[in-house]
Amino acid sequence: MISRYSRKELTDIWSEKNKYKIWLEVEIAAAQAMEKYKIIPKGVSAIVKKRGKIKVERIHKIEAKVKHDVIAFLTSITEQAGIKARYLHQGMTSSDVLDTSFNIQLVQSGKILLKDIDKILLILKRQAKKYKLTPCIGRSHGIHAEPLTFGLKLASFYEEFKRNKKRLENAIENVSTCSISGAVGTFANINPKVEIYVAKKLKLKAEPISTQIIPRDRHAHYFSVLGIIAGSVERVATEIRHLQRSEVYELQEYFSKDQKGSSAMPHKKNPILSENLTGLARIVRSYVVPSLENIALWHERDISHSSVERNIGPDANITLDFALVRLANVLDKMIVYPKKMLKNLNLTKGLVFSQEVMIELTKSGLQREKAYRIVQKHARESYTKNINLIDLIKKDKIITSKITLKKIDNIFKYTKHFKNVNYIFRRIFK
Repeated sequence: MISRYSRKELTDIWSEKNKYKIWLEVEIAAAQAMEKYKIIPKGVSAIVKKRGKIKVERIHKIEAKVKHDVIAFLTSITEQAGIKARYLHQGMTSSDVLDTSFNIQLVQSGKILLKDIDKILLILKRQAKKYKLTPCIGRSHGIHAEPLTFGLKLASFYEEFKRNKKRLENAIENVSTCSISGAVGTFANINPKVEIYVAKKLKLKAEPISTQIIPRDRHAHYFSVLGIIAGSVERVATEIRHLQRSEVYELQEYFSKDQKGSSAMPHKKNPILSENLTGLARIVRSYVVPSLENIALWHERDISHSSVERNIGPDANITLDFALVRLANVLDKMIVYPKKMLKNLNLTKGLVFSQEVMIELTKSGLQREKAYRIVQKHARESYTKNINLIDLIKKDKIITSKITLKKIDNIFKYTKHFKNVNYIFRRIFK
């Protein structure tokens, strides 16, 4: 990813230096296991650990000749560690190193993403409780539906990110596997105990059965979860963008003193961060399909997945990390306008109470279809003539014969819509 949408914590994980560092850790752990089980002489792992340094430029120079990254890496380490390094990689295949290391990078990235989500959860919880009983209009199809509170909107986002956290935890657990099983996964030239040792050393699980590679359904699961989380980021961002529209303006992104909204129009305050999040979410989701297509490789392995993962591994994780941190900042600093929310709630002259009128009519014995037609007629007149719905309802003799005026007044109050807010909050914020 370009530096504009990257944070150092993630770019460090996906740097060439860190990748080779993990490769070396895998090789050293395997050598330690081989020494333990008297497969290679003692002292190999200690010498390699002491003398083997990561020299990225040298590895690249060797790779330019041999056209093989793992061989280039091993050659570079041997140049430094000396003749004993010849015992490295014994019975192993390149994918044993590549796949185990790739999974470690995914785990390292995933743990940072979990921290990002924790921060979002903390902010959403605080903001939801702050605006727990702040009335606003609920919308379906973009049209006014019925009243709710802004706190409930935020609580919905909170619960979604709780699910995202569980999904990511499961995906990290699922991809935390190690394969040190040889050319086609049969352990023909390596003791299975080596794999168990390496897995324990690197805090992974031994892959139950590998081919030449770790099965890619694990990785598809991980990247699919990143795509789902990106969808949740966009859901929140889209809501912010809609609520900041001039016709709505119930909230806005923080706008600093010296910030400029437009090169042409000095009055503009645009939701640029939320729009940016929408774009970043698209990028992360676009990586899901290639990860799914990586599942079906030829026989025990081909390398069609390799070029895909060299791109989506860093890019998906780095982009989502940046997006989550940005979203947390937007939610933390957003400016909420409760008075405008209340004004918008009253915009349709009481139409939002139409369902309650219909329900009371059915309770009085009227058929639902007839009750619906009566209320719908008055709702249309209210909307087209800009008349308060309650005034039209009170003038209808059929309605007043079924519902008392006092009951009608009670219907046109918001309190009924908020009576279970505490109940919902208790379910979410246990």
